[in-house]
Amino acid sequence: MTIPNLITILRLVLVPVVVVMINQGQWAAAFGIFALAGISDAVDGFIARRFDMRTEFGAYIDPLADKALLVSIYAALSLVNVLPAWITIIVVSRDLMIFAAILVSRLMEKPMAIRPLLISKLNTAAQIAFAGLVLAAMAFDGGLAWIISIGIWVVAFLTVVSGVGYLGRWLRHMAG
Repeated sequence: MTIPNLITILRLVLVPVVVVMINQGQWAAAFGIFALAGISDAVDGFIARRFDMRTEFGAYIDPLADKALLVSIYAALSLVNVLPAWITIIVVSRDLMIFAAILVSRLMEKPMAIRPLLISKLNTAAQIAFAGLVLAAMAFDGGLAWIISIGIWVVAFLTVVSGVGYLGRWLRHMAG
């Protein structure tokens, strides 16, 4: 167990904590935990690369922790009626589709290399920034309704395009 992996596990432990804070309307705490999770993601990656502490476990658990945090925040924000359910459904459906495609590929003994698309990187950045923006607006009474309205459509568009990109890649892989 390396230091970066321990930091990643801590980020996983923060997921239910941030969900509880959102559920209780403790917005400053939720935003602070989200910010701490973001910093921990950067720190664990830096340490792993800088001190050659990369592990196979870390390669799996780090993106899992990131997805767990994002999906949980979107779901919690929908459950407390801060975000509409449809954006959470889009975000979660894309991730489930990717997971199902990888699983089917392995079950059919045609495993697929998992490499993020450029649109997927943009999508992840947009999802993270949007979650942070919403939490900050709730925590600090930001009055950012107009930018949140734009952000939700940007996230929806990038999530759908990213999902279509992965679906196309998977279909070509399975047909080839």
